[in-house]
Amino acid sequence: MTVLPANVARFVRASGPEHDEIQTAMAEHAEERGFPIIGPDAGGFLRLLARLTDARRIFEFGSGFGYSAYWFLQGMSEDGSIVLTEFDADELAMAREFFEQAGLSERATFEEGDAIDIVDDYDGPFDVVLVDNEKHRYVEAFESVRDNVPVGGVVVADNVMAGPVDFDALLIHVEGGEMGDADESTRGIAAYLDHVQRDDAFETVVLPLGQGLAVSTRVE
Repeated sequence: MTVLPANVARFVRASGPEHDEIQTAMAEHAEERGFPIIGPDAGGFLRLLARLTDARRIFEFGSGFGYSAYWFLQGMSEDGSIVLTEFDADELAMAREFFEQAGLSERATFEEGDAIDIVDDYDGPFDVVLVDNEKHRYVEAFESVRDNVPVGGVVVADNVMAGPVDFDALLIHVEGGEMGDADESTRGIAAYLDHVQRDDAFETVVLPLGQGLAVSTRVE
């Protein structure tokens, strides 16, 4: 599902990046299993972001079977590397299989378990971080990696407008109203947006790509 109007989404998709053979297989895998992926529009942005930041190291809080990580690696130099994290052992094994097929497995580290625990085992800096774990833990994820993001580094959070969240409730919240009985995921996203926008060391914008991306750049 996209957050853009249908005709705008069609335009963005038609003028945007195409899947390669591996990504096509990933998308088919996702469709067969009803697994949500960011899609090529948001994926193309992640690839561009890796290029613009000249990213050498990237960390993902939640990687599924590696779709977003694959986009990141396409935008990184050959010495760039990425850490994938995933609770589901089968999904992580599928990510490894896709990366082996693409000849990218040596540039990736595959970690099974809780990303918020795993990141403590890594020293920074991370040029780009993707936050896509449990929505109610987004603030916790951000804080666990914040000090390892250098000036010029970026934290990207997925699903800030759609997916397992109530957009109408989020809209009420960002306009200063009360969300009422919004669910845990929606409240988690609301708390995350509040948190990063209050952090003077970061500048944050929300982009209506995929299911909504909050992009926070470290400025001090």
